[in-house]
Amino acid sequence: MQQTLDPIRNSKTAKTSASANTDQNKTLASGVFLEPLLSDFRIIFERDPAARNWLEVLFCYPGFHALCLHRLAHWLHHHKVFFIPRLISHFGRFLTGIEIHPGAEIGKGVFIDHGMGVVIGETAIVGDYSLIYQGVTLGGTGKETGKRHPTLGKNVVVGAGAKVLGNISIGDRVRIGAGSVVLRNVPSDCTVVGIPGRNISRKRDECLSPLEHGKLPDVEATAIRSLLERIEQLEQKLNSQQSIVGG
Repeated sequence: MQQTLDPIRNSKTAKTSASANTDQNKTLASGVFLEPLLSDFRIIFERDPAARNWLEVLFCYPGFHALCLHRLAHWLHHHKVFFIPRLISHFGRFLTGIEIHPGAEIGKGVFIDHGMGVVIGETAIVGDYSLIYQGVTLGGTGKETGKRHPTLGKNVVVGAGAKVLGNISIGDRVRIGAGSVVLRNVPSDCTVVGIPGRNISRKRDECLSPLEHGKLPDVEATAIRSLLERIEQLEQKLNSQQSIVGG
């Protein structure tokens, strides 16, 4: 009797194990592909006023296409397959003008707007809900090995043409002005502009939309205005003293 029950129990155990493996694979596929892609798809409607319908976004947004291809290439790269992911990355670059190394880690809800000329290096990390404009480079600074590309926090905005270079950390909610070259770590809630990039503001504004990356302080204009005011004050003092001496 015991011998008769053992095959039945083994069969049930095998079915349970197979079912568990299937559920685990479905969960893994959902976590790796489906959930991030849905977040990438939805964020476009939130951040691009030109997005009119899902059909247009699905077929006419190169940033979304590049992320779809990258997520597949990254999954293969993570499983020690190297040639095919690089081929997928190369095809994505040809199709979209966006070059993302398969080794780069990109969070969910990332929006690459327009995207032509964007380059993201092998060890770069991009946090959730970051916004990247055209011409941005997340690159290295030499031939060092290991972690050699930047790490971006969550809700980071990188303006058009900005270069973030080296193994540096960019905090959450940082805004990098267009054309800036960032070579050093940046704390959270900062605004960075210039070549090399300088922290010009550290004030969190919850009401400020990520799309309003053009609203950056004009440091040079503020400094020049202060100098002009100082010169005017000195001229007034000089004139008053001359009038006293002349009187």
